[in-house]
Amino acid sequence: MPIYHKLGKIPHKRHIQFRKENGDLHYEQLFGTIGFDGMSSLMYHLHRPTMISEVSEPIDMTPEIAVKRNMKSRKLIGFDVEPQDDFLDSRVTMMVNNDVHIGLAAPRKSLTEYFYKNADADEMLFIHKGTGTLRTIFGNIKFEYGDYLIIPRGIIYQIEFDTEDNRILYAESFDPIYTPKRYRNHFGQLLEHSPFCERDLKLPQDLETHDEQGDFLMKVKKQGFMHELVYKSHPFDVVGWDGYNFPYGFSIHNFEPITGRVHQPPPVHQTFETSSFVICSFCPRLYDYHPQSIPAPYNHSNIDSDEMLYYVDGDFMSRNNIGPGYISLHPAGIPHGPHPGAYERSIGQTETEELAVMIDTFKPLMLTKAAMGIDDGNYYQSWLDH
Repeated sequence: MPIYHKLGKIPHKRHIQFRKENGDLHYEQLFGTIGFDGMSSLMYHLHRPTMISEVSEPIDMTPEIAVKRNMKSRKLIGFDVEPQDDFLDSRVTMMVNNDVHIGLAAPRKSLTEYFYKNADADEMLFIHKGTGTLRTIFGNIKFEYGDYLIIPRGIIYQIEFDTEDNRILYAESFDPIYTPKRYRNHFGQLLEHSPFCERDLKLPQDLETHDEQGDFLMKVKKQGFMHELVYKSHPFDVVGWDGYNFPYGFSIHNFEPITGRVHQPPPVHQTFETSSFVICSFCPRLYDYHPQSIPAPYNHSNIDSDEMLYYVDGDFMSRNNIGPGYISLHPAGIPHGPHPGAYERSIGQTETEELAVMIDTFKPLMLTKAAMGIDDGNYYQSWLDH
C-alpha cells in the first residue's frame, strides 16, 4: 500500500549521523522489498538489530496434504477447529498451493512469551472473533471484529487478545499483498471510485521503544521451517522510522459496496490483490435495482480460479445451510452457482446483510489432512433437486 507514514524521532536527512543523548549513534536499518526497488521503511534502533546469540535446529512446518487434485466442491465447518493456547500452535493450514497457504486459528492466549517473524510470506489475518492489539516493531494497531490485518513479510510482531474467544482466518502469501491497482492512480493514491480510501486504514501508532538487553526468543518462519533465534536486545527498540513498508489494518465494515441495476460480478468486491490470488469482501448492500433483476449470482465456471469463501455473518443469499465460520471451496473446472431455491427466492429482495471473505487463487488449491477432518463430505451434491 503506497502511503507514507512515520512515527517517533528521525533525523532530518537519511543516512546521516543520528545520535542518542549520550552521544552514541543510533543504528539505522532499511527494511525494504524487491531488492532496493520495492517499498521500504527506514528504522533507527537503540541497539544493533544483528545481535543473535543462538539459532536452534529448524522444525518442519510443511502441511500434510490429503487431496492433491481436488474436483469436489467442499464445505468445511470452520468453528470445529479446536482452540489452542499458543498463537502459532493454533494456526491450522487448510488449503495450499505454491502461492498461498490459507488456514484458520482459534488462539486462547496472547503471543507475549516470544516474538514472531514470517520471512516467507506476507500475512493477512482476518479477525472474525476477538479484540486486541497487534504489537509490531513499527508500532501498535488495535483490532476488532471484521478487521483485516496486513503484515508484510519480515515484520517482527506479537499479538495481544482481550479475551480467550478468538477466531481468525489467515492467508500466508508468497507474493506481496497490495491494494488493487485499478483503485490507484499512477502515484499510488486511491481513486474516487475505490470502495475505500486512505482514511479508512488503521496505521501503526504508539511506537514502543524498549532499551533492554538480555535473551529474547524470536521464532522465524523461513522456507517452510520454524527457526528459533535468541536476540541479545529487545526487538522493539526502534526510536523512530518513516517510509512505505509497514503493517496496517482495514475494517471490512468500511468497504463501500459497488452496486448496479443488474447483478455485479465478484471483482467489484475486490479488496486486496497479489499476482497469484485476490481477496474480496462481500458486505451488506442494496440489491440490483432493475425491475426484472435477479439478485442471486448467475451460474459461472471457475476455469482459471479456485474460489474459497469464508462466511462471517448474516444470511448468504446464494447458499443453503451455511453458517458463520464455514468455508466453501469451488474448484476450477466445474461450474457453480446458487443453491436450489436461492435463485428464485432472491427475486424481489432489496438488500442483503451477508458478510464474507473470498479468496480466489489462480492455481488449484490442495486440501490438508486438517481440512478433511472438518469437511462435511456431501456439499458437492447439494445442488441436486431432491
